[in-house]
Amino acid sequence: MQNDATSKPSVGTPSIERVRHELKRRSLTVRDVAKLTPGMLRIHFTSDDLGDFVSAAPDDHIKVFVPGDNDTIERRDYTPRRFDTAERTLAIDFAVHDAGPITQWATAARPGDTLDIGGPRGSAVISGVERWLLIGDETALPAIGRRIEESTSGMQITSITAVTSAEDEQSFDTKADLTCLWAHRPLSEATDASALLALVKSVDLPTGTFVWVAAEASVTRAIRAYLVEERGYPLSWIKASGYWVKGKSDATEKFD
Repeated sequence: MQNDATSKPSVGTPSIERVRHELKRRSLTVRDVAKLTPGMLRIHFTSDDLGDFVSAAPDDHIKVFVPGDNDTIERRDYTPRRFDTAERTLAIDFAVHDAGPITQWATAARPGDTLDIGGPRGSAVISGVERWLLIGDETALPAIGRRIEESTSGMQITSITAVTSAEDEQSFDTKADLTCLWAHRPLSEATDASALLALVKSVDLPTGTFVWVAAEASVTRAIRAYLVEERGYPLSWIKASGYWVKGKSDATEKFD
């Protein structure tokens, strides 16, 4: 579909409620490890500490802690992909495209291994939206997948995700009306926005579409600039985040 550059929401502002949670550290044990795709692992954890776990939004973040060198602790942000407080389980998806300390831990993880998590510190709960455009790279796939799978019947969602190849595409179980578009590019080009932008430029933005963007910071910045400056899209209908920053560890960037 070719975009209409003049198309923009005219139905007010979506509701975004920011909810704070009690900050708590939890100790988890690996229950099982599954290879979803060549570039993604899903690890299911269990713990009695998960009985009061709260995650109110699909793009929440928890802090994952693992031991580092010289008695240090490494920490990174991850999305709670699925959780069940009654069963006291939590699933976290790990992109295995780098050789960082958390990735090394995840690729070596076996049932019985342990780690600690903290949070989520809070949630941004978005309501009053019936159409979503979800845009991201591998690091955003857990949040994109959770949003898709938690959506109810009647929701319209288009996702645009950059991965290395067709083997890294994922499928989702959802009641929503879903269209998945995939941009294939090598990891060496993960900071190049062109693959994602080409698909973003091809889709319509019907009135009332909420646009969610998460990728490397410079990629997110380029997509956000295109939407606002070339499509005339209002910032109140965009949530954009740099989930990682090239050359910096444990770094994120907010744009809203």
